[in-house]
Amino acid sequence: MTAQIDGWLREIVRCPVCRGELVDGTSPDGAPELQCADDCEQAGQRRGYRIDDGIPVMLADEARVFSV
Repeated sequence: MTAQIDGWLREIVRCPVCRGELVDGTSPDGAPELQCADDCEQAGQRRGYRIDDGIPVMLADEARVFSV
């Protein structure tokens, strides 16, 4: 789903909170997003970053926090 992001950007982008790898994901409303691959700050907690016009919004304050 996040193929709209340029490959070079996809390889270097990391979570600004935990510096972890980001993987393709889907938000509850069905929109593509990048999600932390591992726990972020607390056990079982991760963040999802929305994608606007092919650009991931990597602002921690605007990330969706969810539990796994």
